[in-house]
Amino acid sequence: MKSALLVIDMQKGFLSPVSPLFIAGAPATVSACAHVIARCRAAGVPVFFVTRRYRADGSDVELARRERWRAGGKPLTPGCAEEISEAMPACFGSGAGDYHIRKPRYSAFFSTELDLVLRRLGVDHVILAGTTTPNCIRTSCYDALSLDYRVTVLRDCTSSATEEIQEANLADMARAGAAVVSSEELELEE
Repeated sequence: MKSALLVIDMQKGFLSPVSPLFIAGAPATVSACAHVIARCRAAGVPVFFVTRRYRADGSDVELARRERWRAGGKPLTPGCAEEISEAMPACFGSGAGDYHIRKPRYSAFFSTELDLVLRRLGVDHVILAGTTTPNCIRTSCYDALSLDYRVTVLRDCTSSATEEIQEANLADMARAGAAVVSSEELELEE
């Protein structure tokens, strides 16, 4: 089994309380995410940062978020305020072999080159970290399962607006076939 870590949407636009896209549980996961990123790099497991970036005119913002995005300073766009930008936490660092994928919607696989790159690397197991669990993590999980990847979701490296939402979505992904473990329980294989 060859693994890859997918770190999804861990950007200031989702981590900052001043952002209209803020996810209440996300800041508490930054340290655990940084730790698992470092572990993966050290073990030779490819790290993929799958992120959002919107056009300044908002033409690519999801319909469900568009009004909140406009009213809240247009987070995740070039030139927006730093505290709501697409920047990731500095503690994640940067690895020479890291991959960066931009996604236009919730799933890391939807209209991206992710599946192609993973297959070329021989990856058959994806490890999911990031935010938000009911949207981006869950849709990425289901798309990965549909594409016949083994999936592990890191419970302490994912987040939702409330603990109840988090637990319900983790349970649903486990029922669908994903392994749900803590980052400390994660066994890494190249």
